Amino acid sequence: MTESLRHLLTTTEQLIFEKGCKETTLQDIIKNSGLSKGAIYHYVRSKDELFGLILQVKMEEINEKFHQVKDKQHAELEAPLSAIASNFTYLMDEKDVTNQIFIYLLGRKDNPIISKKLSEVHEHTNELSVSWIEAGQKAGVIPDSLHVEKTVSMFITFAYGLRVMSMMNKKETTITMEDYYDFMSNMLHQS
Repeated sequence: MTESLRHLLTTTEQLIFEKGCKETTLQDIIKNSGLSKGAIYHYVRSKDELFGLILQVKMEEINEKFHQVKDKQHAELEAPLSAIASNFTYLMDEKDVTNQIFIYLLGRKDNPIISKKLSEVHEHTNELSVSWIEAGQKAGVIPDSLHVEKTVSMFITFAYGLRVMSMMNKKETTITMEDYYDFMSNMLHQS
């Protein structure tokens, strides 16, 4: 990732944190990032596409952490699974910009461009999740008999549910990261 793109994403996240998705404009992003409209359009064609890119980059960051831990812990499930679960704490944080973005984009899903971006984000999340399980199967820590696509679908559905709950329920959720870890661990050990 270029320094310019990283700066654009960080600036956009800060603006969303301060103003929310709806109130953050492309003009705000241009002004606060110091990047020209053309420089931004080099990466994305709209504010909403930029928001979707933030979701994809978040998943890439989790993927990188997973692989760093996996490469150190060759034959264990716990450390890579913990790396994934610990990075999903944002799923239960109403102030996390990725949750705000997710709900905002869902509310605009009738726009074909946004619908396409949401589908891309979902497919990217799905592909990474499948690759994590397959890496565990290859290492012999997840049974080969596990139905990968079905398990991934359940994980993603649960994660989406946590995002929605965090935005709807302003008080603390009773689900902890340990619960999320246990849920994933139990699912991955089923055959």
